[in-house]
Parts: sequence; C-alpha cells; structure tokens
Amino acid sequence: MAQNSNNKTYDLEERTFLFAKNCRLFVGKLPKTLGNQEDGRQFIRSSGSMAANYIEANESLSKKDFVMRAKICRKEAKESCLWLRLVDTANNPFLEKERQELFQEATELRKIFGSIVEKSK
Repeated sequence: MAQNSNNKTYDLEERTFLFAKNCRLFVGKLPKTLGNQEDGRQFIRSSGSMAANYIEANESLSKKDFVMRAKICRKEAKESCLWLRLVDTANNPFLEKERQELFQEATELRKIFGSIVEKSK
C-alpha cells in the first residue's frame, strides 16, 4: 500500500475504512451522555457510509454513477466533521487530541473527494 511521508495511505478504500474504524473506537471512549449517544450513532453512520460509498464508486458501471458516489463520499465527510464538532469530550485532553486528528482526516477526505468530483466533470 502506498504511503506518503506523513504515513497517510493513498489507497482511499483502506484510508476510508481506517477512518470509519477509528471513528467507532473514538465514540466508544466518549462520556455516555444522551447527546454523545445520538451524535455518536450519526457519526458512526456517516463515517461508515463514506467508506462504503467509495467501494461502490470503485465498482460503478458508469462515470455518472462514479461521480454520484464520490459526491456522497464528500457529503458524508462533511457530515462527519459536524458530528465531531458536536460530541462532548468533557474537556479530556486525550479525547480532544483524538477528535482533532479525526476532524483533520475528515477534512482531508472531504477535500480529496471534492477534487475527485471536480476532476470528473
């Protein structure tokens, strides 16, 4: 698997899979508040949807289908950023650091999918 100097994978199927997996691990560490339970469920759904839709994009039968799936990936990455902003880490510095890292990855993935959509026009 190709990696750059920051140890980020270029294989987007693997990268989106790892993002979804790390999101699940993060949600499991959050304080058990009603808000975190609801926002955490939505966050898990959006991160997993991004990974699943990218797999679907790679299996698409047409360019139009590929672009539509890439747009969904971009939308789910944006949505993941929202849920990350909403969850409550109770000012735990370790959870805050993890949240920032996940937010950065979601932002990078949003930009990657945005670029794919623009280049596919």
